[in-house]
Amino acid sequence: MKFPFDLSDDKEFDVLGFGTNAVDYLITVPEYPAFNSKIEIDYYTEAAGGEIASTMAGLKRLGMKTAYAGRFGSDRAGEIGLASLVDEGVDISFSETIDGAKTQIAFIMIDAASGERTILWQRDKLLAYDERDAPVDATTRCRVLHMTPHDTQACIRMAAEAKANGAIVSVDIDNVFEGIKDLLPLVDICIASAEFSHKLLGTTDLEQGLRELNSRFGCAVTGATVGDRGSVVLCDGRLIETPAFAVPGGCIDTTGAGDAFRTGLLYGLLSGEPVEESCRMANAVAALKCRGAGARCALPTETQLQTLLKKV
Repeated sequence: MKFPFDLSDDKEFDVLGFGTNAVDYLITVPEYPAFNSKIEIDYYTEAAGGEIASTMAGLKRLGMKTAYAGRFGSDRAGEIGLASLVDEGVDISFSETIDGAKTQIAFIMIDAASGERTILWQRDKLLAYDERDAPVDATTRCRVLHMTPHDTQACIRMAAEAKANGAIVSVDIDNVFEGIKDLLPLVDICIASAEFSHKLLGTTDLEQGLRELNSRFGCAVTGATVGDRGSVVLCDGRLIETPAFAVPGGCIDTTGAGDAFRTGLLYGLLSGEPVEESCRMANAVAALKCRGAGARCALPTETQLQTLLKKV
């Protein structure tokens, strides 16, 4: 099945990302600790993360031209976050450092036995955008705009400008933000957490929730990641259930697996693959990411992705 979109060919960037970046402090423990207990850690590290910044890095590693529009604090974490994108080759012309602000951080505890994680995070309000300072000029230069809707009013303006300039609008969403019902009608690809449709619409069945997102808001592609069961995507009335890949060498950390899924899906779209193969690519990228700790360190190259796809 083909994606129901026509992609522009004459844009500078394949994907522009607008939304979250972060620096993650990852702690691996033998097992999740009980309340009011002590446990010796196995390993800890500091690594760049954030949903949108990680997806832009992942797409660049797969050979796509990407740019990131976002805000960093004027602290050491901000320097780490910016440098991580420059090192990957992501364009940061639309990014800025906010004097006196603290870069978003997350403390992530990883259960060594399963690779599952718990995230504690904080975002400085000084990093927020509103509709007046959204970097809308950047939307004229991309084929796809990919966002997290934390700054919803800014996202609405970005999405409207992107669509006016022929771009496809994609969102990564796991929670209900104020104004989200005004943003969704501007969204072409809505890939959410499995719980999102229940939070927004009160539906208890995932398929029903995806169909209602499509019918109420017009999102042409709606989908959800469902952990080790893979993904469920609705397109043109057809439900596509795609199983997860086993993680080569075993699962080390699931941090950023959802970001990696969206990386693979957008890569498939931009490469001209059908929806079914794009979903398969998305699950493969997510599995390969889980080989290492952190959101980005194990994101695959195009060669590594194709090797896994051919092997399985």
